[in-house]
Amino acid sequence: MYAVLETGSKQYRVTAGDTLEIERLPVEAGQSFTFDRVLLVNNDGKITIGAPTVAGAGVVADVVAHKRGEKKIAFKMRRRKGYHRTVGHRQELTVVKITEIKA
Repeated sequence: MYAVLETGSKQYRVTAGDTLEIERLPVEAGQSFTFDRVLLVNNDGKITIGAPTVAGAGVVADVVAHKRGEKKIAFKMRRRKGYHRTVGHRQELTVVKITEIKA
């Protein structure tokens, strides 16, 4: 059994027991979180596609930890003008472990 869920404007294909790094959730580490935006559920070959979401479906996950992603560098330069700018970015992430898929 697997499901496709949407969070942080991204889609993830998950099964029970998977570990994901997603965009930061407003939940403390160690607590449970339910994803309501489930787009597709495959239950042993029986596929249910939502329009836009599957009614009554949910994915339950435990929040393992909060962390920050790797640093991305954006460097801008105009040649022969003496202009250069460096901007860094680190994404705030949440590590979740999928425990159950409710169809």
